[in-house]
Amino acid sequence: MNSFSRPFATRWNDNDVFGHLNNTVYYTAMDTTITAWLIGGGHFDIETSDTLAFCVSSSCRFIEPAAFPDTVEVVLRAGRVGTTSIAWQLELFRQSDGTQIAAGEFVHVFVGRGSKRPVPIPETLRAAALAELTG
Repeated sequence: MNSFSRPFATRWNDNDVFGHLNNTVYYTAMDTTITAWLIGGGHFDIETSDTLAFCVSSSCRFIEPAAFPDTVEVVLRAGRVGTTSIAWQLELFRQSDGTQIAAGEFVHVFVGRGSKRPVPIPETLRAAALAELTG
């Protein structure tokens, strides 16, 4: 299965009072990885793209704890690619030992920049997601 991966460096202040990464850090790592793929592949420009991706649903299943100074390797795949939405599948691993620490999903609905109403996924993005991020 095709995927995109990206390291996510943790920071000292990412640890919570229990001594491990706060749950919000996992969501930041996933969101940052998706956005990095979109921007890096030329599928999204923050200032000029006609189509925006709105997160309408997200979830995370925590498997093992991680803590600063761990680097997290985030692996991105496209799950269901619909007409106006993509369900992104993500797996997070502690880079130092390869242990999976979490699994998540983000669902993006693509909307017009002006209307904020659902629009079809741009064809170049759809083709790239299917070719690069699915089996």
